[in-house]
Amino acid sequence: MSSIPPISTGSSKLDALKQNVAAAGPKKLSGVDLYSRFAFAGAVCCSLTHGGLTPVDVVKTRIQLDPVTYNRGLIGGFRQIIAKDGASALLTGAGPTFAGYFLQGAFKFGGYEYFKQQSISLLGYETAANNRTAVYLASAACAEFFADIALCPLEATRIRLVSEPTFANGLIGGMSKIYKQEGLGAFYSGFGPILFKQVPYTMAKFAVMEKMVEFTYGNLVDKATASGAMQTGVNLGSGVIAGFAAAIVSQPADTMLSKINKTKGLPGEGTTSRLIKIAKELGLRGSYSGIGARLFMVGTLTAGQFAIYGDIKKALGAVGGVEIAK
Repeated sequence: MSSIPPISTGSSKLDALKQNVAAAGPKKLSGVDLYSRFAFAGAVCCSLTHGGLTPVDVVKTRIQLDPVTYNRGLIGGFRQIIAKDGASALLTGAGPTFAGYFLQGAFKFGGYEYFKQQSISLLGYETAANNRTAVYLASAACAEFFADIALCPLEATRIRLVSEPTFANGLIGGMSKIYKQEGLGAFYSGFGPILFKQVPYTMAKFAVMEKMVEFTYGNLVDKATASGAMQTGVNLGSGVIAGFAAAIVSQPADTMLSKINKTKGLPGEGTTSRLIKIAKELGLRGSYSGIGARLFMVGTLTAGQFAIYGDIKKALGAVGGVEIAK
């Protein structure tokens, strides 16, 4: 006589039906199989969105570095750059952007999912669910720290290429020249500002996104019956709001990062003293130079990121992560 399954309905026919339904559903993944898919989806969504918005990023960076010259807003900035340097200048730094954000996206999204799961395991599901905002914020901060280690050298190269169009020809040439002239430390001169920028940015981005998705599915859309297109639309709409919040929180540090990577420091001048000097020169108003261009850029790319990320996860069968939203 066969034994009854551990979780049984008391009916062998119903138990068999349950097993068939479970077998027909998507396989739950875990470990490397799951998190490598999260990382790949994050790498693709970040590299595509940041790379695709390279022209906007060029305009935003020029406004931050030289607000006196580039003082006509986003559209005026496009016109000024094209008139001065040609349309090709709008793609300056595309190589470092694609490469840098591919690496950063893998660590950011894969790391966020990993640290969220570790928080749930550490706290227990109920405690994590009751304190989910803190879980979102802590997981995002941890993931972004490691993502920035990967991003920083490529971001330093991108900013140098944008601020000095004749500095080098592309990613490899730019990195080689910086290393030869200034040493390895030059790639991480902006590590403090990039953490100051990216950690609050990512914390706001993921926490607001999670809250918006929770609100939408809890009040406006039935997730159980939502089509794939509807789910993508929810990700897009939530991503726009998350992007705006992230941009406003991180704008001062973004401006300082552009400034500190524009040129090398004076002999004997440390990163901290340079940051203090830049902050004094900028003031609060100056630190928000280029905010219009950045709101447009970050809102667009964040919406695109979460939409692409969600679709790639589904395509890869990346199911198995634990959700703590109500």
